[in-house]
Amino acid sequence: MGRTPWLTIIGLGENGPEGLSSASRVALGEAEVVMGPPRHLALLPGLSAEQIEWPVPFSEGIEILMVLRGRKVVVLASGDPFCFGAGSVIAQGLPADEWRAFPAPSTFSLAASRLGWPLERTTCLGLHAAPVTRLRPHLIPNRRAIVLLRDGKAVTELARYISGEGFGDSRLHILEALDGPRERITSARADAMPSVDFLHPVAVAIEPAGSGKVIPHCSGIADDFFETDGQMTKRPIRALALSALAPRSGELLWDIGGGSGSIAIEWLLSDPETQAISIEPRADRAGRIAENAQRLGVDRLRVAIGSAPEALDGLPRPDAVFIGGGLCKLLLDDLRQRLAPGTRLVAHAVTLESEAFLAEWHQKLGGDLLRVELAHSAPLGTRRAWKAAFPVVQWQVRL
Repeated sequence: MGRTPWLTIIGLGENGPEGLSSASRVALGEAEVVMGPPRHLALLPGLSAEQIEWPVPFSEGIEILMVLRGRKVVVLASGDPFCFGAGSVIAQGLPADEWRAFPAPSTFSLAASRLGWPLERTTCLGLHAAPVTRLRPHLIPNRRAIVLLRDGKAVTELARYISGEGFGDSRLHILEALDGPRERITSARADAMPSVDFLHPVAVAIEPAGSGKVIPHCSGIADDFFETDGQMTKRPIRALALSALAPRSGELLWDIGGGSGSIAIEWLLSDPETQAISIEPRADRAGRIAENAQRLGVDRLRVAIGSAPEALDGLPRPDAVFIGGGLCKLLLDDLRQRLAPGTRLVAHAVTLESEAFLAEWHQKLGGDLLRVELAHSAPLGTRRAWKAAFPVVQWQVRL
């Protein structure tokens, strides 16, 4: 058998020592140092090992832990440390033979078991260190969600947010200190919360209901989801752009000439593991992009203020690039040198000059060239007629 790792990460429930496995008990008995939040340390009275409270900010605790490297150390975490917990951060960078973990049931598992919900069909989100707006794409009637919150006050904030988005009819189940002596479950409508002081640790199970607008799972969501000054790729053209960009989980997009951020935001809505950087020269539009992203639940969008290609310096290499503004020879020459082979590029042109420019580059590099002409019905006197929009030329290519 190999040597016992110096670091053990133990998941601890609200029932304290009663919920510990035999392996966790052995590790605690052998420990020279036990680190954890004050609440967790208090759940294990009588420890003989040296006790260190995990400091705030969290990163300082990692520094202390690395100083203890080589001693028998136990770190206490909530429930399953690798389910929206600190486990992955603590173990990051350590060889696999230097650490081990003994998880307890996660709060999500405990909540689902109390409510009888199938966990595999329930959205699980950690909002204890994230804005409540991340819930926005998941506010869908008949789609359940369980979220972790930072403290009891956040329950009221969550209910107000859900009601403000038009889902006040939603049923909320507030679950406090699950699996411990303080366990309590309170159910109420989001728009009729009782005057109760909810206590940490707390989770909320949500059954969305109401007349709020649901963000559809498709490319080309309605234009009115976005705040804009008019500089925005409209819904039908946006759908074609996203189809050509073909987002995949884990990929990064550069959205050059962000406008309202609609392309980058829809890229992020396609999968929770996608990333995007919107490059926008105007500060007012950059601010609007960030606001749109926050409101639609994809606050992970990064906004770079500046003009391409200069603003691209220092950015991580993308898997795909969309050019919605600033198209010119200087930019395309720069991208050919800067980007990795195989990067997907999609560019749109509206003017005759930029259309001719794309035709020239299509002849040089190949790819697909598409011209799209759309028309919408509009009043014409007492009747209706087609009102044509400016044609858009789309070029997609692998560099």
